[in-house]
Amino acid sequence: MIHTGGTIASRRNPNGPGFTPQTPPTVPGLPGVQVTDHQPFTLPSPHVTPAHMLTLAQLIESLAPTHDAVVVTHGTDTLEETAFALHLLLRTKAPVVLTGSMRHAGAVSWDGPGNLLDAAQVALHPATAGRGPLVVFGGDVFDARTVTKVHSTAVDAFGGYPGPIGRIDRVGETPQVRFFASPEPRQAFTPTQLGARVDILYAYAGWTGEGYAEAAARADGLVIAALGTGNLPGELLPLIEATNKPVVIATRTHAGPVIPVYGYAGGGATLVEAGAIPASFLNAHKARILLLVLLSLGLDREAIRRVFVDDPF
Repeated sequence: MIHTGGTIASRRNPNGPGFTPQTPPTVPGLPGVQVTDHQPFTLPSPHVTPAHMLTLAQLIESLAPTHDAVVVTHGTDTLEETAFALHLLLRTKAPVVLTGSMRHAGAVSWDGPGNLLDAAQVALHPATAGRGPLVVFGGDVFDARTVTKVHSTAVDAFGGYPGPIGRIDRVGETPQVRFFASPEPRQAFTPTQLGARVDILYAYAGWTGEGYAEAAARADGLVIAALGTGNLPGELLPLIEATNKPVVIATRTHAGPVIPVYGYAGGGATLVEAGAIPASFLNAHKARILLLVLLSLGLDREAIRRVFVDDPF
């Protein structure tokens, strides 16, 4: 068990308002399983940075040879970004499952213990190895590449197209784990640090590029949450064309890939011709994680394009 904070570890703040991460939870109901606990940091997930994600990956790699499975507890706000970072960074085939809770331990409907037990039992299931990091929440099992937080308060807060790849239920105390998809090959990346800066810009009707020049000047690369299949107002086309740094085009919609279809100024086909890199099925914040990993490895824009377009990740 690796504890990083979040709502699942939160109690009432003794020094002020609200709740803060304090006490890591204990996994219930695992007879015959030896559990070791590790706590590299205790943070609300809005405070988690890519550097924390790399620390977490390095800790998991060190534990994997002597453990059958690893479960990570994490705050839900950025859980999907940490999960995807681990998907990219981990070389181990050992099962790794992330979970958390939407409600704190003081709530009558605290969902932490159930999610934690589900995560542990999925992690220990023989069909889990080799799938890369998974997210287990509310009994559903999600791929780290597609999982996203879809509700700000509901206990079934996680989803993401095309949906769960598995499910855990119980008959009495016996877990029933089912997967709906086979493991897929994936490439692991091994940066020694995640020091690149990648900013995200959000497209909207009438955007003429406000904020673009400032972001392009300070960042090593940009991600734009674009419209539809990866389209922008025409004013962005010359800005992207004049930018030497990688600019990745994701979609602000909740599902679907970026496909360079349209040939009008700012349409996806013209953006790609101008040098933009389509993000495939990744949402903007996951595209940012992949881009900063590749930049931290020292890859140039063309090599980055090949990963986004051609490589399994």
